Amino acid sequence: MDRSKDLDGAGCYGRPCIRYQEVEIIRMGLLKYKRLASWFALVMLCASAVVKAQAVNDRPGKLDRFTPGAIWTDNHGVHINAHGGGILYNKGRYYWFGEHKIEGSAGNRAMVGVHCYSSKDLYNWKDEGIALAVSPDSTNDIAKGCILERPKVVYNKKTGKYVMWFHLELRGQGYKAARTGLAISDKATGPYRFIRSYRPNAGFMPVYPPGTPESEQVDCAHTKSKSEGFFCRDLPGGQMARDMNLFVDDDGKAYHIFSAEENFTLDIAELNSDYTAHTGKFTRVYAGHQTEAPALFKHNGVYYLIGSGTTGWDPNPARCFSAPSIWGPWTYHGNPCKGAGSELTFGGQSTYVLPVAGKKDAFIFMADKWAPRNAIDGRYLWLPIVFKGDDIEINWLDNWKLEVFDKR
Repeated sequence: MDRSKDLDGAGCYGRPCIRYQEVEIIRMGLLKYKRLASWFALVMLCASAVVKAQAVNDRPGKLDRFTPGAIWTDNHGVHINAHGGGILYNKGRYYWFGEHKIEGSAGNRAMVGVHCYSSKDLYNWKDEGIALAVSPDSTNDIAKGCILERPKVVYNKKTGKYVMWFHLELRGQGYKAARTGLAISDKATGPYRFIRSYRPNAGFMPVYPPGTPESEQVDCAHTKSKSEGFFCRDLPGGQMARDMNLFVDDDGKAYHIFSAEENFTLDIAELNSDYTAHTGKFTRVYAGHQTEAPALFKHNGVYYLIGSGTTGWDPNPARCFSAPSIWGPWTYHGNPCKGAGSELTFGGQSTYVLPVAGKKDAFIFMADKWAPRNAIDGRYLWLPIVFKGDDIEINWLDNWKLEVFDKR
């Protein structure tokens, strides 16, 4: 049967008619649609490639310098959350431990725990998660909502354990408890197991450098100052232990440095061979002058100690001390920061001094720029330390590289 009429419209056998010209128009339209679809797909593919490439370029791991005070992202592109922190160098890798903070003023309390990051180059940091979590048990010393500050970790070669100490205030008690807390782990990144909290050196009197006159030694029968009164008040139950740090000397002995006597004095206290308890041997530094945020380090046989005044969350001038022995005598050197902004430590407060592995005379001053109204937004100020004989200087740099130490 001749169906040619179906194509030219002369006969449609009762069905809707489609003319040949209309069929051709539809066919050409479909071809144009396919071309447009292919072009659109190509554009989207290119755009996707650009976005991916940009993501790779923006991804942490590409940093090659420090930018003090700027947002510092981890391997996930999230601002590092390790405030009041310290660094452990172990087996070729750096581990950064610090307070995990949340948004708002609630972040000034411990709602999560201690965060850990790791790095091989100090610029780029991998998020290792929460090393020590606060407890959901409201009766636990490290209950959620307590104040857990300035965590520091050291490695004990004898036991093979990683030992964490921190300043602890019990939940709901403000800064009344003034305790030190201890946690231990088999791995650098944790999880750490909370052991106990307490006030150190109960019943022990301080040691003094040779030649210290009796008039400068504590006599609880005849206290000579407000700070001595606080010391003797706390003698039976242990000394207050607030802002703190840890230091391991060349001989493997470890020390706990902390603000005591209502922050009027710094104590440097010896830890036992396991780093898990105090031996009762300690000395008082800069007694009677309110000092917190201690950071102790050693260079060419000289011990250095950087701290701050006590102005809450607000910055103040840093202060520096040096001594030929960890037991003293300690000499006050004033503010090591120089230049514009130095009178307020460039807006920060000391938290740690980091020796850079593999580089001579290379130490980094680490400080926190606190943001108490939105705690999670706190920033980090890392700056190189310059040695001037037995004195030190810290100068502001907008950005800098580790190579700065090679130019000295």
